[in-house]
Amino acid sequence: MSEREEHPYVNHMDIKFEHLELVDVPALAAACTDRWYNQTLIEVNDSAIRLGVMQGEYHWHKHDNDDEFFFVLEGRFIIDLEDDTVELQQHQGFVVPKGTLHRPRAPERAVVLMVETSDIVPTGDE
Repeated sequence: MSEREEHPYVNHMDIKFEHLELVDVPALAAACTDRWYNQTLIEVNDSAIRLGVMQGEYHWHKHDNDDEFFFVLEGRFIIDLEDDTVELQQHQGFVVPKGTLHRPRAPERAVVLMVETSDIVPTGDE
């Protein structure tokens, strides 16, 4: 089974913008028609800045060696943890520490910026 069949998410790991280029996040988000979209915008040092346009549930997963920072630009974004749930509103952020099992959810369309290492696997470590 391919990753697309197993996890019906659109993950673009290519770097969309070079340094010194304008990054227009609202225009990118407005053009997005996918329900779970992840695009690497740019790399800064060893980190990737990614845009997520999301609606629905992601699967439970973890990243053994990587922290993830989520910052909500639009909508409401929920992160389920094994023993807690964190609900983020517009302009709020949260770090999921490496090795933490989590499941992101967006009951309605949400636009989120993510900061993580550039070699992270979005669907989690197996």
